[in-house]
Amino acid sequence: MIKNRITDLLGVQYPIVQAPMGWIARAQLASAVSNAGGLGIIETSSGRLDEVREEVKKMAGLTDKPWGINVAQAFVRDPDIVSFVADQGVKFVTTSAGDPNRYCEALKGRGLTVFHVVPSLAAALKAIEAGVDGLVVEGGEGGGFKNSRDVATMVLLPLVCSKVSVPVIAAGGITDGRTMAAAFALGAEGVQMGTRMVSAAESPVHQNWKDMIVGAKETDTVFLNRFGPGPALRALRTEKTTEFEKTPPESIMGEFARALDLYFGGDMEASIALSGQVAGRIDSVKPVAQIIRETVEEFEATIAEIGAKYGVVVA
Repeated sequence: MIKNRITDLLGVQYPIVQAPMGWIARAQLASAVSNAGGLGIIETSSGRLDEVREEVKKMAGLTDKPWGINVAQAFVRDPDIVSFVADQGVKFVTTSAGDPNRYCEALKGRGLTVFHVVPSLAAALKAIEAGVDGLVVEGGEGGGFKNSRDVATMVLLPLVCSKVSVPVIAAGGITDGRTMAAAFALGAEGVQMGTRMVSAAESPVHQNWKDMIVGAKETDTVFLNRFGPGPALRALRTEKTTEFEKTPPESIMGEFARALDLYFGGDMEASIALSGQVAGRIDSVKPVAQIIRETVEEFEATIAEIGAKYGVVVA
């Protein structure tokens, strides 16, 4: 067990959180993460709250470990979202894709621990002012919807950690124990994995997507729609996304109309496969429990190795 502020707040063995990916971060994957000692997250970014409610119901039969919910503000317009989240019995929620002031006070008023996802120092300081309990600091190499002015985790994470006192979860480029150790060296007390979990055995996405991640080089993602309109995002390189890199579509969000044909049908040109640069470091599909176990083992070995190599004595 790793003990720090993140594990205390989340009630988990290991400060490893699964990213709240739309349509993907549902009961099958989230329960596997929680059962393995991390924290599974149920998504709301698909906007399909009726389906999400059913996934939440499934969690009770799949795990007795802590888990959380993400409120993706740009995609969830239910005026009762705070009550919906609070009524599920979870204690932890992440908010993202919007103003941290929108829900923070109401969620905390219902007894929830609130972390906000931030892509910049300015966003981090705004979230602190809103009263969040912690931050998910997300570097631009991560997959999904991004700040158009992307900053790599190596720069962003130590910058934010030097300016705030709340606990920080690092996201973007995290896939194993070495990257977890690096994140801790830069000031984080937890890590979030997205692409690594998309490729996990329990991930519900089509095998074609997993195979593409496993086969990807470190250069096989593209940063799309930097100049809008709509959000910027990072995705796997396909014929479609390579073209969009040069000539953005009129509506990047319109390209998700056939998302399910890609996610679960395996047509990798039907939509956009959101994935991070770390796909270039993933070489196999593994069960979630193995991913988390190997991550923790390598994290501990890396810290010990560095300490021994440079003569650092840990009391």
